[in-house]
Amino acid sequence: MSLSAALNTTKSIFSTTSYQSSIVANNIANSSNTDYVRREAAVTTSLDGAQVVAVSRAQEDALLTQYLQSNASDSGQQTLLDGLEQLKSILGGNDYETSPSTYLASFQEALQTFATSPSSTIAAQSAVTAAQDLANSLNEASDGVQSVRQDADAEIATQVDTLNTLLSQFQTANDAVKVATATGADTSSALDEREKLLKQISSIIGVTTVTRDNNDMALYTSDGTTLFESTARSVTFKATSTYVAGTEGNAVYIDGVALKAGEGSTTSADGSLQALLQLRDEVAPTFQAQLEEIAKSLVSAFSETDGTTTVPGLFVWTTSTGADGETPTSSDVINGIAATISVNSSVVTSQGGDPMNLRDGSVSGITDLNSDGNSGFSDNLNTLYSALDTSRSFSSDAGLSSSVSIMSYASASIGWLEEYRSGATSAAENTSAALSRSDEAYSNETGVNLDEELTLLLDIEQSYKAATKLLNTINEMLQSLLDLGT
Repeated sequence: MSLSAALNTTKSIFSTTSYQSSIVANNIANSSNTDYVRREAAVTTSLDGAQVVAVSRAQEDALLTQYLQSNASDSGQQTLLDGLEQLKSILGGNDYETSPSTYLASFQEALQTFATSPSSTIAAQSAVTAAQDLANSLNEASDGVQSVRQDADAEIATQVDTLNTLLSQFQTANDAVKVATATGADTSSALDEREKLLKQISSIIGVTTVTRDNNDMALYTSDGTTLFESTARSVTFKATSTYVAGTEGNAVYIDGVALKAGEGSTTSADGSLQALLQLRDEVAPTFQAQLEEIAKSLVSAFSETDGTTTVPGLFVWTTSTGADGETPTSSDVINGIAATISVNSSVVTSQGGDPMNLRDGSVSGITDLNSDGNSGFSDNLNTLYSALDTSRSFSSDAGLSSSVSIMSYASASIGWLEEYRSGATSAAENTSAALSRSDEAYSNETGVNLDEELTLLLDIEQSYKAATKLLNTINEMLQSLLDLGT
């Protein structure tokens, strides 16, 4: 080998090791960046020595696709579970201690006590207080359910705005990838940015990707609606400011196509948007309908009649127009009755009423079953007590059995929510584990392993040392030649 060839080889080694060191150092600096994909220098050798011919990005499309699917599924499941936990907290948490079912049991017990001591003013007042607690629990539960729906609606609006922003940023990143690919420039940074945005998008809505010429990427939702193709498609939603029972929220439209809500406790929702729609439009309204049916049945069961006219007795309610509600006769769900049910003022002492009216069956004023004023009269109280355990008809739209007692129905409502929540909890554990495995698999293939990078850095250092020794040898040989010339 000539000295000039040796010098060229040394120069090539220094250049190559410098480039490799820069890449490894960049990898190490980004070892904690979850959105960074490891770079690798492709080195080849020739007569002039080793040289870096390309910098490759450790891309794993199959694992990325699996991660995106797992991320969307877990995001949807966790969002649904969070909503169900909110509904549970409205009813008092783990023991459902503030649920209508709990207060209904207390009310029935108070009625029984009053029936055994019909002359007791204290027992009468206790029964009325228990009835007020029951009505309040239905009011508060109804308000809480609508609050959950309104919060979900507001979150949908926020996430739609976020999604539109991410799609706009994705377009910028995608354009950068296309330009870099077409010109032969390094695409690594642009691909990292595009992939980071893709992960964020998948947590909001499930996406599938198609890569075309020049690394151009198109995005579609899980059901095939175009989300991005050369340009970002419009995602629109109009928020609803106030929710009451019966309010229907607006749909989310992607490129003019309405987004479907998720279904089931193991939700079919891909991404949080579909889960929020499911919570707002399916889960919460169904539970609200159950509250309405409990309230409707209470008004009916405690109504009073003179043989020709039937009017609300102990429990009264207000219609959407503000008028006093009549005794329900429809088999359909009555929107708003749970939010407005209350105890008739004629039995509330603080409002000028007499709790003994409950004993005498004269709450409404159209009847008086104890016209003789018998202090031991308990027939009406026994009838009312039994009414709570008497089978009644309920609307099938509320998702529960349509022919059970009020007591059983209220318990079944809690069971429905708990079963839904339990199923969602188990599913959330599975989706979380699946996401963790997908993330780990993808990270193992594309992430930075410090041990590997430091080992590679040592190898590069050895190459640099070898080049240094070679340069020293060349220097000594040149010096020898110069010495011979003198």
